[in-house]
Amino acid sequence: MKKLLPTSTAGSLPKPAWLAQPETLWSPWKLEGEELNEGKQDALRVVLHDQQSSGIDIVSDGEQTRQHFVTTFIENLSGVDFEKRETVRIRDRYDASVPTVVGEVSRQRPVFVEDAKFLRAQTDRPIKWALPGPMTMIDTLYDDHYKSREKLAWEFAKILNQEAKELEASGVDIIQFDEPAFNVFFDEVSDWGIAALEKAAEGLKCETAVHICYGYGIKANNDWKKTLGAEWRQYEDVFPKLQNSTIDMISLECQHSRVPMDLIELLRGKKVMVGAIDVATDTIETPEEVADILRKALQFVDADKLYPCTNCGMAPLSRSVARDKLTALSAGAAIVRCELSG
Repeated sequence: MKKLLPTSTAGSLPKPAWLAQPETLWSPWKLEGEELNEGKQDALRVVLHDQQSSGIDIVSDGEQTRQHFVTTFIENLSGVDFEKRETVRIRDRYDASVPTVVGEVSRQRPVFVEDAKFLRAQTDRPIKWALPGPMTMIDTLYDDHYKSREKLAWEFAKILNQEAKELEASGVDIIQFDEPAFNVFFDEVSDWGIAALEKAAEGLKCETAVHICYGYGIKANNDWKKTLGAEWRQYEDVFPKLQNSTIDMISLECQHSRVPMDLIELLRGKKVMVGAIDVATDTIETPEEVADILRKALQFVDADKLYPCTNCGMAPLSRSVARDKLTALSAGAAIVRCELSG
């Protein structure tokens, strides 16, 4: 994108109250059948309007057509039994009841392509579309078939690549893979995680991104953050490997985090989506607070490669809080853009 410091969101945005319970993850749909399909499209229009009116340059679907950023994609694949559930530890952080892989996983049809085509028809702005990354997908399942995290990740990478290529063909400008698991399973990231991610992005001509954060602002994630000490240096293990990867953009968490900003230097040459909005609080950042994060980041990333963003998805927030935060993001980016242009 030619605009300096183009703004975007990391992923999810709050759903309208008539579609699903506000401020709730995994919220069930309030509509059924054709009403649900229409409701999802209406929600896509709503979040697009909210982003555009807030000054967001690279827009997204806000994950309005999915209940969860990982499982909604998996629900559309064969080989996974959602009735047969087991309790597993998610990212070594909390226990959850998850579906079971019972056979070979495969994609019988596109999952998000029609939604992407609909969104593309509504706007001329660049579109970013998020998909779950292979490692994060396997971390939300019980595998009773492959019995190997690596083998299952490679199968998911192939499936994700099929979906990503069709999303690209539908007019999506940036394909983003969400990999919060990269902040936890460092040996696997090194052994096969980066390679599986590259497989998911193989052959794409549009820009590719990977989002690595410290999670939604839910209790389990907040409690985990309290154990990480005065400095959160998890990125130090992953960034050098990503800097050498084929992925174009890296999305990270900076606002109100304890991530040492100089770790961004490890990504020199890549485009960096700098999280300048905290999604774990209802407090609205001031434009100057956003600008301060961006100024610090500019010590370690060239201005033409800096993309102001949110720390993570905003689904657990209210719509009014999310809108105000997006407005602050745009205003903060405008301050620094002005400074850079003299």
